[in-house]
Amino acid sequence: MTNAEFNEQMRNRTLEYAVRVLAFLETLPKNVSAKVVSYQLAKSSTSVGANFRAFCRGRSAKERYAKICIVVEEADECLYRTEFLKKSRIGNVAELNELSTEGTESVKNQIHL
Repeated sequence: MTNAEFNEQMRNRTLEYAVRVLAFLETLPKNVSAKVVSYQLAKSSTSVGANFRAFCRGRSAKERYAKICIVVEEADECLYRTEFLKKSRIGNVAELNELSTEGTESVKNQIHL
């Protein structure tokens, strides 16, 4: 797989991840705890893809490195929040497990760049 093919695959994958997260968040209860974590998870999940796209457009190696570090940080924040929701018993555990798996894969893929 070429770098361009990998980048295209990851752009699509991170977009799909954010869409899945936002759809999942719509199913959560509307209490204060769920709202706070939902907002944070929505921001970090959409940030993963946005910053990956910025990485792809980076003008220098330093700029790309900085962006990919943000991608990994945001993906890890998603993992933290999905783990928090599971521990708090907020939301469907099977869906959270799927989102956690995808988040873990995103982190692994970025670390190997």
